[in-house]
Amino acid sequence: MSECLFCKIVAKEVPADIVLEAGRALAFRDINPQAPTHVLVVPKAHHDNAAALAAADDGLADDLLKACHAVAVQEGVAETGYRIVLNTGEGAGQTVFHVHAHVLGGRGLTWPPG
Repeated sequence: MSECLFCKIVAKEVPADIVLEAGRALAFRDINPQAPTHVLVVPKAHHDNAAALAAADDGLADDLLKACHAVAVQEGVAETGYRIVLNTGEGAGQTVFHVHAHVLGGRGLTWPPG
């Protein structure tokens, strides 16, 4: 997808602070962090949202979650707790339509979130 920001990050055409590259996933720091740890984890293949990802490729969603946990371990938040957020659709706050998981941690995370 030539206009997709995250596809351009995956292709290394747009710079990002990459923290992990594992198999079919890439993780990079969010440019507008909402917690001390705020990393986006994306599949390298383009899928618009979590529903499209689940429908399109058996096992890729698993790879994405495994990469999220690896980020949490690497960032030092796995033991104290972290949140994985997947926004699907404009009404849920998705602004980049390439599925991405937010890994958040490093502070108390209240529920419900906004």
